[in-house]
Amino acid sequence: MDNKGFMIATDSYDVIIIGTGAGGGTLAHRLAPSGKRILILERGRFLPREKENWNSTAVFQDMRYHTMEKWFDADNKTFMAHTGYFVGGNTKVYGGAMFRLRERDFETVQHKGGISPEWPVKYRDFEPYYLQAEELYEVHGKRGVDPTEPAMTADYPFPPLAHEPRIQELADKLRKRGRAPFQIPLALKRNETDLLHSPCIRCSTCDGFPCLVDAKADADVNGIRPALQHSNVTLLQNAKVTRLLTAKNSREISAVEAEVNGEPHSFRADLVVVAAGAINSAVILLRSVSDKHPDGLANSSGQVGRNYMRHLNGAMLGITRRRNPVVFQKTLAMNDYYWGDDGFAFPLGHIQLLGKTDRGTVGADAPFFAPGFVLDQMAKHSIDWWFTAEDLPHPDNRVSVDKTGAIHLEQRDRYHEHFDRLMDRWKSELKAVDRDGCFLPLPFYLFKKIPTLGVAHQNGTCRFGEDPKTSVLNVFCQTHDVDNLYVVDASFFPSSGAVNPSLTIAANALRVGDHLIERLG
Repeated sequence: MDNKGFMIATDSYDVIIIGTGAGGGTLAHRLAPSGKRILILERGRFLPREKENWNSTAVFQDMRYHTMEKWFDADNKTFMAHTGYFVGGNTKVYGGAMFRLRERDFETVQHKGGISPEWPVKYRDFEPYYLQAEELYEVHGKRGVDPTEPAMTADYPFPPLAHEPRIQELADKLRKRGRAPFQIPLALKRNETDLLHSPCIRCSTCDGFPCLVDAKADADVNGIRPALQHSNVTLLQNAKVTRLLTAKNSREISAVEAEVNGEPHSFRADLVVVAAGAINSAVILLRSVSDKHPDGLANSSGQVGRNYMRHLNGAMLGITRRRNPVVFQKTLAMNDYYWGDDGFAFPLGHIQLLGKTDRGTVGADAPFFAPGFVLDQMAKHSIDWWFTAEDLPHPDNRVSVDKTGAIHLEQRDRYHEHFDRLMDRWKSELKAVDRDGCFLPLPFYLFKKIPTLGVAHQNGTCRFGEDPKTSVLNVFCQTHDVDNLYVVDASFFPSSGAVNPSLTIAANALRVGDHLIERLG
């Protein structure tokens, strides 16, 4: 035990990975066969398999799988973020949408409201790792239908999930209008040719829910559990990393301090990888102040925690007189307006279906006095949509910690015209394709912009780049300031694009994993 009460581990490791989400879980899977001694520190535990996994009231109203931590927003008001701490990170409740960034997303993109900056590596550098990530996460999809998809060297490993009749009808109508709907690439363990042995049963409790039958290809099931089959890999649950210590030369991590089941411990490794998610990775670095790193670890640029992005996201219920009998709804997406629209020569964004809502999910945003039967009928007559527009980086959108260690998330949507146009454009499109059976004179749309507490797509707090004065990480996600420290989650994004980030996080983890294997020798 040291003079601060921390139990010092007698063993040292080749690599310590902090976090088990799309970054940490994928990296652990990549490094496990190397034979190197790997310690994985996860502040949560395995998410319990229980009936509540598929109970929409428990998941969306009771927030059963969300942290109860109180964070502070830009107005210094407390809120509870929609995030949880479990093995697998936020992939335990993701919808499984696995999109590659568009090729142009890696370049400088001019928006009406600002610049989406260029990446220091290009799509061609990511393409082989996107392919590997799609294999690892058993992605179902079809090439050649999405008009914006980048060049790909192989098809998806599994065929796309078929639309149910109501969604197929909608897709056909969209195509008649000259649109290009396509099936969402999904990370699910679904076998359409052998349903008896298919883990995935195409239920209505997938998007936003934990999977009771482990049929979601997430970072736990497809990353951590296979990694733990290797004797050189150790996972510690309920291990919350509190700070990182540096050696006297200030350029090397000498110890990782953590609370394991509430007890202080200290661990050592040749290489340390922080993969706690863009918010908490920044928090760990900012809490790791020292004489040599007075503004936080790896923060000589002053960029740690800054340029936080989370996409401009929104959900919409399109309610019509027609009943929607769909069970597994999340199969259709549209990128027709990704790069703009008639009369607007700037990017708009991405549209996809949500998992089917029910009384419990609709009730999460309804007034407490809303009658249950009304909520039930709304859900039964709705088609449910998700909108994503690019969130431009801004240095004042940031993660910080105060003197007590509390997390502050300062985030304001400084440019949202493209998002508003995307929503309005899609409303017009739906009115045109689905007039029959509507409430007169038009369908009824309920729309909600996702506020600050929606952090599922968090990214950008430790951007990578070639200039140590303007970035935190180099092109291999190694910190400029500390030689044996890496950050491997969505923190590295210099821009966010307008598609779900999970596949890019995983592909980057595989890319960095190859670099680490080479470095370890």
